[in-house]
Amino acid sequence: MVTADPGAIGLFGLAIVTLVASSQKLEITSGLSYVIPWAVFLGAFAQLFASIQDAKHNNTFGMTAFAAYAFFWFGMAGSWLIKLGVFGTALAEAVDPKQLGFVFLGYLVFTLFMTLGATEANKVLLLIFALIDLLFLGLTFDSFGIAAEAFHKLAAISELCIGIVSLYGCGASVLNAHFGRVFLPMGAPLRIFKK
Repeated sequence: MVTADPGAIGLFGLAIVTLVASSQKLEITSGLSYVIPWAVFLGAFAQLFASIQDAKHNNTFGMTAFAAYAFFWFGMAGSWLIKLGVFGTALAEAVDPKQLGFVFLGYLVFTLFMTLGATEANKVLLLIFALIDLLFLGLTFDSFGIAAEAFHKLAAISELCIGIVSLYGCGASVLNAHFGRVFLPMGAPLRIFKK
């Protein structure tokens, strides 16, 4: 049975959640109240849906990437709810940002591996992964309090760029499939590791 490529909806989910989250980091908006639902429904559920569909396509790379980042956004939404005191003051007062630092460090290592894989996909996806590397680098150092202001800014700008490039990737995926030709170029794979 032929099914549609789920990459477009996964990239759309990534785009929307990173745009709204970056707006808060860049202080264009304030608070997390409206970031949380988009983290859950677009960042998490849309990417989880794309992951499940990629598994049906036997696409290990896409399945793993979308699932890992879907669960990241579930975790971030839960962390923000704790920080906001939704689960009580005891949990909110016991928050240690260094614990998230270890999460971000793990995701940085994971994303570096996935960036190697993205060299064999297309240049848009490679750029997205490179920007995610910068995002997690910034989040990690910010959480550990190392040059926090500079790394917070790096994370914020990287996240905004992820949103913009992911929107382009989503549009290109949809329109290229819809028109049956390269309507918006994604860029050829680098072919560094594959023969």
